[in-house]
Amino acid sequence: MKRKSILTLVAAVVILAVVIAGAFATANNPVSEDSPSRMFSTFWALIPPIVAIALALITKEVYSSLFVGVVLGGLMASNFSFAGTVDAVVNDGLIASVADSAGIFVFLVILGIIVALVNRAGGSQAFGRWASAHIRTKVGAALATFLLGVLIFIDDYFNCLTVGSVMRPLTDEKKISRVKLAYLIDATAAPVCMIAPISSWAAAVSGCVESETYSGLQLFVKAIPFNFYSLLTFVFIITISIMGFDYGKMAGFEIRAQSGDIVGNTEDIASNDEKPLTDRGRVIDLVLPVVILIVTCVLGLLYVGGFFGGDYAGDFIGAFGNTDAYVGLPWGGIIALIIIVAYMLLRRVLSFKEAMQCVPQGFIAMVPPILILTLATSLKNMTGLLGAKYFVAGVMEQAAAGLFAFLPAVIFLVACALSFATGTSWGTFGILIPIVTNIFPETSPLLFVGVSACLAGAVCGDHCSPISDTTIMSSAGAQCNHVDHVATQLPYALTVAALSFVCFIIAGFLPNAWVVLPIGAVLTIGTLFLLKLIQNSKLEQLDKE
Repeated sequence: MKRKSILTLVAAVVILAVVIAGAFATANNPVSEDSPSRMFSTFWALIPPIVAIALALITKEVYSSLFVGVVLGGLMASNFSFAGTVDAVVNDGLIASVADSAGIFVFLVILGIIVALVNRAGGSQAFGRWASAHIRTKVGAALATFLLGVLIFIDDYFNCLTVGSVMRPLTDEKKISRVKLAYLIDATAAPVCMIAPISSWAAAVSGCVESETYSGLQLFVKAIPFNFYSLLTFVFIITISIMGFDYGKMAGFEIRAQSGDIVGNTEDIASNDEKPLTDRGRVIDLVLPVVILIVTCVLGLLYVGGFFGGDYAGDFIGAFGNTDAYVGLPWGGIIALIIIVAYMLLRRVLSFKEAMQCVPQGFIAMVPPILILTLATSLKNMTGLLGAKYFVAGVMEQAAAGLFAFLPAVIFLVACALSFATGTSWGTFGILIPIVTNIFPETSPLLFVGVSACLAGAVCGDHCSPISDTTIMSSAGAQCNHVDHVATQLPYALTVAALSFVCFIIAGFLPNAWVVLPIGAVLTIGTLFLLKLIQNSKLEQLDKE
């Protein structure tokens, strides 16, 4: 029997054991007023996402793994009732997830169509030719991708898909593997948005803060220097790019990319990268559509937030605090699509019929991320039915008693675990920020460290999780296999997480970011040099043998 089959069988046995154990363990538990499930607000609430994530990493098959997690959550939420399970999976899971994510689905399809239009008009190929002449090295391509990711700080969804669409021709030409591109996209999406005062993330964090001394935005800004995970991720990316060094599974993909295998596992990947219909494509045919998309999406976010009329008229920051990306991005996207089609027709690089052929192309290319996002959101809904957030909140409050100086490090770990298991950073800091602001006095400098630990942990868990929406969209933006992306970026994210944990321990005793942050940067660079020395030593040992 093949090793993969054995692992799958073991996973199935473990899942069955969990279900049986859960049924017996909760047989006599009282039913909560908040949920009919006897597993409500217990550790069992975290089991469905843990099982789904483990299955995805073992079997390398994400659709069935997520669906198993959703069904397991439905079983637990309904106390193992057949009718109740079907009702939970269909109504509270799949239908609710489609309803909740409809706006992002529309934006995904619109972006897929725009990418198809740009490719068929020859814009991507023209940009690739220009970039290869001006950005001549692999290091330059990686750093250019990083820089573009930092510049698009308005929203993480927009960041993931735009950076992938723009930089993929260049990174392909410089033989950077698609999974490495996906990591660069993912590492400059949520981490960048979490330290940008003008972003949808800053708005979301501000809305969770209840403080008599600080406004939500003030607390967010004061917490930025202590967000060690986001800031050290940037140090990490710049260092590995300049060193030309990779480790873990990423190293294998990068080695294969040098021989031409850039994409890797092509299973479940639908590509827009067809040959252009004309050789008259120019760099402007890519740059102008991207600029139009950025401008219209920012205007869409401001419009939905009430900038052009309403409570936040003329208030740029206030409008961003009141906006809804699920409405604003499709609002801007549909206007951008109309303008871009008109531009392509006026440029005569595409006929109307050829432009309309890009509509189904774009939709087909986005079907895999839409399916994964639907199942991942369904799984999050199941953890919500099981009250996972209440269990974690209870653990946090108990930990606050005797670990005050170590509490920022503890908060970071708890936020990482919750965000990883549920796949949502917004849900994580939404649960934990009110707890953190109640634990620390508003006069204590540890308040900012604690809030930062919560935000950093939420981003870290989101970055690692296979069921995170930004992780899914990074795979879509890079057009690589989703499980490969998760498996290759996990060692990188965990390395930065470990270094961030050390920094939060230090900050608990020395809450001065301008001292702790340089220490973290030195530790990050030193760790990478040490890993490179170890890898080189192993390679030399293999050569001798």
